[in-house]
Amino acid sequence: MHLSAKASRRLINILTVVSGIIIILLCIYWYRLGVFTDQAKMKAYLADKRIIGPLIFVLIQIIQVVIPIIPGGVSLLGGVIFFGPVAGFIYNYVGICIGSIINFFLARFYGRPFILHIVSERTLDKYMKWTENQRKFNWFFAICIIAPMAPDDVLCLLAGLTDMKFWTYFWIIMLGKPWTIAAYSIALTFGMDWLVKLVGK
Repeated sequence: MHLSAKASRRLINILTVVSGIIIILLCIYWYRLGVFTDQAKMKAYLADKRIIGPLIFVLIQIIQVVIPIIPGGVSLLGGVIFFGPVAGFIYNYVGICIGSIINFFLARFYGRPFILHIVSERTLDKYMKWTENQRKFNWFFAICIIAPMAPDDVLCLLAGLTDMKFWTYFWIIMLGKPWTIAAYSIALTFGMDWLVKLVGK
């Protein structure tokens, strides 16, 4: 069955809502188990998931980058909560970088029609003007990868449409992603701590 670009985006939006509801229900379940508030319970919960847990999490991160149905901030926070700040950062970094590289090659091999299954033509055209000069786009892309709140996934797909060399893209991702992942992780962790304390009052 062939889906139109518009139908694909609508399906992704529906899946995003569904995944958001599932995540909320899981968070409620884990909160009731005491996973978020008791370090011992968290360690006990993860004790039998030391190998499969990280592998599944990295896979989830890869999928959410390629098919954005899970809010990126939620998955970043999940890594820090369940695996700690260091291991969580590493798993987030590995999954996001692999997903970003996959996006580049998908866009390069399948072109604009593929991207329109994920983002609207209006959104894509909004950033296409930056591709008129390859050198300027490379700098623009690098700055956006480092800067929080930038539409990284869209720009990674867009980079695949340009003449950017793969190794240029590779090193921008590898060196730029740690900063945004760390910034999001710290902000989300403090936000989660504040929310837990607020609920616990």
